[in-house]
Amino acid sequence: MLVSRYIRVYEPFQIMSEKWSPKSWRNKEALHMPNYQNEDHLNQTLNEISKYPPLVFAGEARLLKKKLGDVAKGNAFLLQGGDCAESFADFHPDNIRDTFKVILQMAVVLTFGASCPIVKVGRIAGQFAKPRSSATEVINGLELESYKGDIINGIDFNQKDRDPNPDRLIQAYNQSASTLNLLRAFSQGGFANLNKIHQWNLNFVKGENAAKFREISSRIDECLSFMEACGINGSSVRQLNETDFFTSHEALLLQYEEALTRIDSTSGKWYDVSAHMLWVGDRTRQLDGAHIEFLKGIENPIGIKVGPSTKTEELLKILDVLNPNDESGKITLICRMGHEKVNGILPKIIKSVNSAGKNVVWTCDPMHGNTIKSNTGFKTRPLKDIISEIQQFFQIHRSEGTYPGGVHLEMTGQDVTECMGGLQEITDEDLKNRYHTYCDPRLNASQSLELAFLLSDFLKEEKFLSKQSSNQ
Repeated sequence: MLVSRYIRVYEPFQIMSEKWSPKSWRNKEALHMPNYQNEDHLNQTLNEISKYPPLVFAGEARLLKKKLGDVAKGNAFLLQGGDCAESFADFHPDNIRDTFKVILQMAVVLTFGASCPIVKVGRIAGQFAKPRSSATEVINGLELESYKGDIINGIDFNQKDRDPNPDRLIQAYNQSASTLNLLRAFSQGGFANLNKIHQWNLNFVKGENAAKFREISSRIDECLSFMEACGINGSSVRQLNETDFFTSHEALLLQYEEALTRIDSTSGKWYDVSAHMLWVGDRTRQLDGAHIEFLKGIENPIGIKVGPSTKTEELLKILDVLNPNDESGKITLICRMGHEKVNGILPKIIKSVNSAGKNVVWTCDPMHGNTIKSNTGFKTRPLKDIISEIQQFFQIHRSEGTYPGGVHLEMTGQDVTECMGGLQEITDEDLKNRYHTYCDPRLNASQSLELAFLLSDFLKEEKFLSKQSSNQ
């Protein structure tokens, strides 16, 4: 009896491994991957990481998929945000706390304004690798590898730092583990308690944004006091004291992802335990490429960046590969067109995906398509262009009868000056003051909160029009 039960449990594992394994991607072309000089050193490091504990758990990934299923049905909204690329140098508990604070603030603004559950996903605890337009960089006649993120190489322009170093994989794992430990403490240990909402303010967020958030905080205080007066003990209600917070990053460095892909003992399915959600970028989305091959075998929720270069026929085939059972909450399409192109491209993609009957979450990445070079030479993103793309994203979905399910933002809790505009009136000349990003410009806390209030209005209008339509 024991033997037959053993066979029933493990037989699916054997069948699955014949069709796909975490190493299957190695038979495909892998773009935007580093060239490690010492393969033995790399393999030893990967072997060591493969024995490390999981960073996240399969049950958490399943919970996120369920919540994203609610988003797909129009019953929730996805707020995904964080650093363009995490760095080893900026690793500090205050930075993690402040980014978490801003996301909490944004989620409260959206929930309060639109009466809608918010699914909170951070670009954090693993967002270390970045694809680059050129594999190498030349300065003063010296050609070295481009900086590809701290998990691969260093930003300083010298041979030692720019050579891909396998030891950085372990440092990235350790930093991710520490970050996740702190995020779990914040989300489950009382920091996210709505009774402490006033403590979420950041000192440098002032003016209209701060005043609006204080008003919401006071109204929430009134609601909690009313509940207490009615005999409802808020301290025993989990939703008022804790929050679910998930992590995500681009599945770019496939050797690292492979080392952290494990079989879940409860379901017998493969999960990438480096993050709850993984996404494939616009540059590595090839149907027959290594990145799609890797992602097709894991059960995690998957994001797909959809940009101006997206071919609809190929996208539909990718959806078939990554989600053959059309599972709700499995696929999030992260649309990154730019405010000047979104109206000409996105409607056709929506029509095609809808006509094919695909079940997806639609979100807007208003950052990557709106990057410009300022007059002072800084790479930046005007807030007005970011807002324009989001507004058009909502309008397009309204016209197509689909649900605008979320936003995907590069942002930070730090008081940086990297994106122009907003109530702070950051100008071209201001960019040099606190321009700290390693890669792409990020919204600061004040700009993120300002955007949340606008999003709240967009979402509130969407809910109102949807309700009107259903009543007719």
